[in-house]
This record gives sequence, structure tokens and C-alpha cells, in this order.
Amino acid sequence: MNKLPKEKRNQLILAVLGTLLVMAALWFTLIRHQQDGLQRLRSQKADVESKLSRIRNTIQNSTQIQAELIVVSNKLQVQEADMASGDLYLWMVDSIRKFKLSHTVDIPQFTPGRGAEDVSLLPNFPYKQVAVTVVGTAYYHDLGNFIADFENQYPSARILNLDLAPASVQASGAWEKLSFRMDIVSLVKPEPPH
Repeated sequence: MNKLPKEKRNQLILAVLGTLLVMAALWFTLIRHQQDGLQRLRSQKADVESKLSRIRNTIQNSTQIQAELIVVSNKLQVQEADMASGDLYLWMVDSIRKFKLSHTVDIPQFTPGRGAEDVSLLPNFPYKQVAVTVVGTAYYHDLGNFIADFENQYPSARILNLDLAPASVQASGAWEKLSFRMDIVSLVKPEPPH
């Protein structure tokens, strides 16, 4: 470059600078814009592939999910079979009378509740509840067995507000008996849609 005349050397430097400016302009206007677009497309492609992977997993697991749904639905039907249905007061009285046959508990008095009402324990619960007040006498141990067995056999029912007092009738050997009063609350089986 030292052998070139000064005018030619300046022209060559200007040509190189012009070429560099044109290349820089091309880079920042066209190529950089294309690279940014390609990067956006890569990230969109990754998002779509991730969604597609989740959809494929859901489709592959759909038979398993459907089988689990059938199992859970069957369990629910079994549990609903022990819930009060039809004439609620009659169902409750019949269930308690049948159940007490295997226990030495005397239950002469049943008092109906207000009928089917919303569950008071959990808000927005899909089932209703019915309550019956029961009054009777039993020995402490027999009453405890009755309550435990009842709640185990009827998982959709609970015994609430248990009041115990010494029995007022003092027959021979009955001085250890207790008088009790309790509420038996049961979930109501929903009626099938028409």
C-alpha cells in the first residue's frame, strides 16, 4: 500500500470503508432482522413442541385415567348404597333398628329431624344430610361398641351430640346402665337425574 499513489490509496481506503459501511448496514437491516425472526420462530417451535408433548402424554394416559375414573365411580356407587334414600326418616329408623339387633342397646324413642338439609360441616358439599335424635339405655361398654360399629358400618353417617346420664330406672342389676341421647346424621343419596 506504500507503493500506491496517495490519491489511489485514499480511494482504496474509501472503497474499503464504503464496503464495510454497506456490509454493516446490510447486517443491521437485513441479517439481524432475519436472525431475530429465526430466534422467535425457535422459541415458538419449542413452546409448540412442549404443548404437543403434554397432549401426547395426556392421550397416552387417557385409558389409564378413564380406568381410574371407572374405579372411583364404582367406589362412589358402593358408598352411596349405604346413604339414606327414599323416605328418609323411615330409612334411618329401619337402619338403626336392624343394626341394634346385634347389640344390647335399648332404643325406644326416635325423633325426626328437619328432613334433608345442606351439610353443615362442609360448605358447597354436593350431598344433603338428614338427622334423627335417638334416646335409649345401655351399659357403657355396649354403647361404645354400638357407636364404633355403627360408624364403621355406615361411613356416611356420624353420631353427634351424645349426652350420657345414669339411667333413671333402677331395676335389679341395671344400676350400671346409662341413659343416652344422641343425634345420628347421615348423608342423603342424591336422586338420579331424570
